[in-house]
Amino acid sequence: MAGTTPGPPGASGTPGTPRVLRAMNDRAALDLLLEHGPLSRTRVGKLTGLSKPTASQLLARLEAAGLVVATGTSEGRPGPNAQLYTVNPRAAHVAGLDVNGQRIVAAVADVTGATVGQFELATPGRRADSVVRQVADALDGAVKEAGLTRADVHRIVIGTPGAFDPGTGRLRYASHLPGWHSPTLLDELAAFLPMPVEYENDVNLVAVAEQRLGAARGHEDFVLLWNEEGLGAALVINGRLHRGFTGGAGEVGFLPVPGTPLVRQVVKANSGGFQELAGAQAVPRIAKALGIDTPQQPYAKVAAELLARAADAYEEDEAFTELLRQYAQRLATGLASVTAVLDPGLIVLSGGAVAAGGEILRSLIQSELAELAASRPRLVVGEIDRTPVLRGALERALADTRDEVFDTSR
Repeated sequence: MAGTTPGPPGASGTPGTPRVLRAMNDRAALDLLLEHGPLSRTRVGKLTGLSKPTASQLLARLEAAGLVVATGTSEGRPGPNAQLYTVNPRAAHVAGLDVNGQRIVAAVADVTGATVGQFELATPGRRADSVVRQVADALDGAVKEAGLTRADVHRIVIGTPGAFDPGTGRLRYASHLPGWHSPTLLDELAAFLPMPVEYENDVNLVAVAEQRLGAARGHEDFVLLWNEEGLGAALVINGRLHRGFTGGAGEVGFLPVPGTPLVRQVVKANSGGFQELAGAQAVPRIAKALGIDTPQQPYAKVAAELLARAADAYEEDEAFTELLRQYAQRLATGLASVTAVLDPGLIVLSGGAVAAGGEILRSLIQSELAELAASRPRLVVGEIDRTPVLRGALERALADTRDEVFDTSR
């Protein structure tokens, strides 16, 4: 091309050049340190297949770049103690936010994934035009607890119910989230916050957490069913989230199913067949019909308590046993439709309602699904039981930030 001057070999990062190969080795070593914890030069060499001198040069290079720090020595082995190295936790920080209609929970993690600050901001009754301020206050609370400033945060991922339409920028499928539906909201947040901001559906982020750290580790294809205050799903195909044309893939609460009347204008009603059949609000209704004395609200809390009691009393108390069986059948009814379309090999059951029923509820759903579906996916209970949306937001932010910070080819 006219007006350009070729640089030295490898300057452009051409695959196979020494600089690119060094960068690949650097990234492999950093990933191993994240996975295994502190390692010696010898161990890094063995795990990467590099010679001892090359491994030593690699660690020295990463230490000079501020990506690796020396941390103690090995003990309990013959010979002199070896210097250990680990990823420098202060090389980068990310933030995640979990948003619902009642509160925003924010957390900050260092580049190793350790949470170093967390803050919860109550939001009920807040003015609808204060969303930017709410996000900033929640973030600042977590940053302050971490002993950092906003400028120290490389990236933030915000998890909300529903999804932002990629065409209009409006939040869809979450009419219960006041203030988040302005068409200019994303631009306002981008202008106010100094770091890159990404947005993701909350259930999708639970799937990210389960795939990275939980029950879906090692699986490229799976469905995650979330059942807490709302009923939703996440679809992972070939290792990637499937969001659909408007971001609404996985909004299975709107799925028409047998046993409930058709709901017209489901987005406006914020309801649908599967949500009415098997959402948290259905559990106290089933219990009441079986003669179990129970409050009706708050739905999610009441449902979890009832299902936990039912699991404890399974096959000992007739009413609670029937509650668990009926609820398992309702969940399996919707999952049969999901299975017919997607044919997943694995379904992860997550959220407070399902977790409360535990292994007994899972096995009952598995049995019912075997009768209703043409294929037989394996069902497992999710393993990320503490702030899974927040954990998924942090994992999503960490993946992109590590790709940037750990790239030594630049």
